[in-house]
Amino acid sequence: MNWHEYITVDPHVCHGQACLRGTRIPVAVVLANLAAGLGTEEIRRSYPALSATAIGAALAYAADLAAERVVTLPPAPTNAA
Repeated sequence: MNWHEYITVDPHVCHGQACLRGTRIPVAVVLANLAAGLGTEEIRRSYPALSATAIGAALAYAADLAAERVVTLPPAPTNAA
């Protein structure tokens, strides 16, 4: 999927956060809803301006960011016996 068609960054909209084109809905909000376990249709009920394709574009955008960026994760806890 070419997410570039669905996501824009404009310093005058939502303080420059990545948003779904034609809306003021930040990609981060869509991703947080998906991470919380909401499905596409639930998200669309809350944000009727979004299409299922736009939600997919948010996921594709996140996948590209994850592939390009190194995120340091804390070490797994060890069992102190």
